[in-house]
Amino acid sequence: MGGIVFKQHINKAAGGPGRLEKVKVGLIQFQLSAPKTDMEQQVIVSDNAAIDRLAREEKKYILKMVKKIAKTGCNLVLIQKSILRDAVNVLSLHYLAKKGIMVVTDIERDEIEFICKTLGCRPIASIDAFDKEKLGEAAMAEEIFTSEGRVLQITGVKNPGKTCTIFVRGSNKLVLEEADRSIHDALCVVRCLVKEKSMIAGGGAGECEVSIRLRRYADTQLGGLDSYCVKAFSEALEVVPYTLAENAGLHPIKMVTELRKQHNDGKKFAGINVKQGTISNLWDENVRQPLLVSTSAMSLASEAVQMLLKIDDCVATR
Repeated sequence: MGGIVFKQHINKAAGGPGRLEKVKVGLIQFQLSAPKTDMEQQVIVSDNAAIDRLAREEKKYILKMVKKIAKTGCNLVLIQKSILRDAVNVLSLHYLAKKGIMVVTDIERDEIEFICKTLGCRPIASIDAFDKEKLGEAAMAEEIFTSEGRVLQITGVKNPGKTCTIFVRGSNKLVLEEADRSIHDALCVVRCLVKEKSMIAGGGAGECEVSIRLRRYADTQLGGLDSYCVKAFSEALEVVPYTLAENAGLHPIKMVTELRKQHNDGKKFAGINVKQGTISNLWDENVRQPLLVSTSAMSLASEAVQMLLKIDDCVATR
């Protein structure tokens, strides 16, 4: 979708707006509530005059912040979640509602960067730094209803960044989690293709072909200990098709033996066809995977083995 969706609800405790047009978004990292001291202290008030003075000072303090926010034309405030004190209180919500400003609280810290890139705004750390140059603009902000409750949707962003929001719906939580994993896997595949624009046949075809060529290289051009090391590496590569066949409910030894035979016959695109339970040309069947997936796995496995070989001794401790 063109915009962004927040799982946090609009705070309507004081009757604030639930739908806005020509939105100007401010992302703040400070609290719209009475300040607290850095140290844990208590203030004991003994007379009514002091209570009234404290209430007036709090009202004056919050009203000053709300007026400065409204002066910039901001009508949607996103407030970062804080552990120090409440992000808003009843008084600040009241004044914000009177100014027609929508309030969304409990924005997580790890969401700040994505929100800024999407809405074209900048985080504001204090009320003194609040100005209209740091605001993001959008066409509309409104609540939409789902089976799990309400979510905030902002669309028509004026200066959208290079981000994308995918709004996933499902009949239950299990379906949503599975859809989320599938989308994540698809994005990882795209990322691999962007970094390395090459593809190979899937089904363990690449690993089996490399294994066979390494074994030939060790038998024909190497000798001694080097030959044994290369052969051991080639045998380790067959773990990939072996595991694939085992997870698919097939006979792993039979499938790997047949796969090795076909690669020895020159069928370099032969791989394990999980759906049919046979060995077939997976390149023609469009079963492919990014080259970076296999090369990264080989590199990481080789680095792990090198690290283990550097261990000289193990000391038992209790």
